[in-house]
Amino acid sequence: MISIDLIQTTAETLMDKAAIEIPEDYLTGLQRAAETEDGDLSSFVLQAMLENYQAAKEDRRAMCGDTGTPRWYVKMGNAAQIEGGPVALEAALRRATANATRAVPLRPNRVHPLWRTDHDNNVGIGAPEIEYGFEPEGDWIDLITVHKGGLFGTDYRMLFPSDGIEGIKRFYLDSLMAFGKRGLACQPAIIGIGLGGCKDTCMVLGKRAACLRVVGDRNPDPKIAALEDEFKDLGNSIGMGAMGFVGKNMVIDCNIEVGYCHTGGMQMSVHAFCLSSRRAVARIWPDGRVEPRTDPDWFTPYQRRDTVEWSAAATEAAE
Repeated sequence: MISIDLIQTTAETLMDKAAIEIPEDYLTGLQRAAETEDGDLSSFVLQAMLENYQAAKEDRRAMCGDTGTPRWYVKMGNAAQIEGGPVALEAALRRATANATRAVPLRPNRVHPLWRTDHDNNVGIGAPEIEYGFEPEGDWIDLITVHKGGLFGTDYRMLFPSDGIEGIKRFYLDSLMAFGKRGLACQPAIIGIGLGGCKDTCMVLGKRAACLRVVGDRNPDPKIAALEDEFKDLGNSIGMGAMGFVGKNMVIDCNIEVGYCHTGGMQMSVHAFCLSSRRAVARIWPDGRVEPRTDPDWFTPYQRRDTVEWSAAATEAAE
C-alpha cells in the first residue's frame, strides 16, 4: 500500500524541482544550441537563459517569473494500491499544488475563465489537470509534474489523407512561423506533434509528445523517427532563433506521436513546450522508496500498443 502522505510530500518536492531546475536532457540541448547560434539577439537570449538557469538553481528560486500552469501525469502499475484510493490521490495532488504555490513560490496563474476568480493557489475547477496511464506490471506509481506554459504555443488543424507528408510539413512550418513572429511561444523549445486520433486525443498526443519525451529520444517506428529528425532540421532552417529573433535554433527537438483516426481525416496538433522546460519525475514504491529520475518514460510499448489484448509475452517482444 502506497502512503497518501508520501505521495503528497513527494509531489511537493517534485513541484519545487520542476520550477527551479532545468531537466538535464533539455539543458544539454540548449547548450548545444548556444554553441551553434550566430544570430546576435538569439545568442544573447540563449546565454542569458543559461545564466538564469544556473542562478535559479543556486538561489533556489523559480527559473521564470511565469511558472506556467502546473499539471500532473500519473502512471500506475496494475498491482498498485493507494491508501484511500484514487480520490485520495487526487486530493493529495491538489494539496501539493496549493502548498507548492505558496512555498516555492509559483505564480498563481489559475483563474475562472469568466469571473476571473483567483484562489491564489493554482487550484480550481479542472485545475490542476491530472492525466492517467497504466502499465500491465508493477505495484508502483510514477508522479510526473509539468509546469506547461498556459497561453499560446499550440495549434490544431484537420488535414486530409491526400495532404500527405507535405501537408504535415506546411502546417508545422505555419505554426512555427506564427509562434515566432507573433510571440506565441518562448523559443527554442521541444516541439510535440500529434497525428491522428480524434480532435481531443490529437491535442493530448501532441502535448504529451512535447512534455513527456526527453531530448534525443526517438519514436520506435523508424519512419516516424526519421520524420522527427527531418522536422527538427526543418524547424531550424526558417531563419528564427530564440524568442523569434533572427537565428537558427528554434527547435531543441521534435517528437511525434500518432493515434488511429477516422479514415476520412488526418488530425494534427503542434505544441511548443517552453524555453523553460519544467518537468520532474519520481517513482513511489509501496515499501516507501522514492526514486527520482529525469525521463518520464511515458510512451512505453504498452502505451503505444495497437493490439486488442496485451500479455507479458507481448511486452517482452516489444522490448
